[in-house]
Amino acid sequence: MKNYNNDNTARRYLAHVSQIGTTQFHLRNPYIVAWWSMAFPGFGHLLLSKYLRGMALFLWEMVINLNAHINVGIVYSFLGEFDKAKEVLDTRWLMLYLPTYFFGIWDSYRTTIDMNKVTLLAKRENHRINSFVISPLEINYLDRRKPFTAMVWSFLMPGMGQLYLHRIVTASFILIWMIVITYFSHLAEGMNYIFMGELGQATVVFDKEWLLFLPSIYGFAMYDAYSNAVENNKLYIWDQRNYLKSAYQKYKLEIKRSRLTK
Repeated sequence: MKNYNNDNTARRYLAHVSQIGTTQFHLRNPYIVAWWSMAFPGFGHLLLSKYLRGMALFLWEMVINLNAHINVGIVYSFLGEFDKAKEVLDTRWLMLYLPTYFFGIWDSYRTTIDMNKVTLLAKRENHRINSFVISPLEINYLDRRKPFTAMVWSFLMPGMGQLYLHRIVTASFILIWMIVITYFSHLAEGMNYIFMGELGQATVVFDKEWLLFLPSIYGFAMYDAYSNAVENNKLYIWDQRNYLKSAYQKYKLEIKRSRLTK
């Protein structure tokens, strides 16, 4: 029987299906990736499946931000209390923040452009990929998913949309940090007071320094789940089309001209 799977003979592949997820090349807008790196360092690289670099920048952001009290300064700036914002910021940590912050934006933009070039070359080579993986721990395969469903699950709990798409690395990373941020921000306690109508008590309970991380986490989880569901569906259609062509379209269709047309 003919083998239609990845045989490691191509120079470039569009995707790789493994136990922990489906990693793929596809065209991205470098400005959008750079914007996510601007919103939260590391998110742009996670969009590109550059997990180690993205996680390193994410952890750097958490450590420097909390020690420099950047989020507290942002809260005071929103309230118009600029003097308090200046007092709360720790300049010793703040000076370490800016160079790496701008590096994350620049590097994600540069990497996106390079990966777009690789995507075009891989599409021209059009080599088959492995579409099914089974192991004692996990099963992963290409299939169609609903982008809206993935986004809704990420809205209900960041990381669930990634689990729906079998993006185990991103899902685990988001879920772990969602638990940490929820705990230190006292989100559950504050929401409990809000449901009871005690808004004043809720504002006292919330830790604003940790709470300000949540909008970025929620927004990224929803965007990542939706966009990856769309691209996974495109990859599934491309793989099915190539398989059907190679397996069943074996002969060229020859149409003989009629005598009347001679």
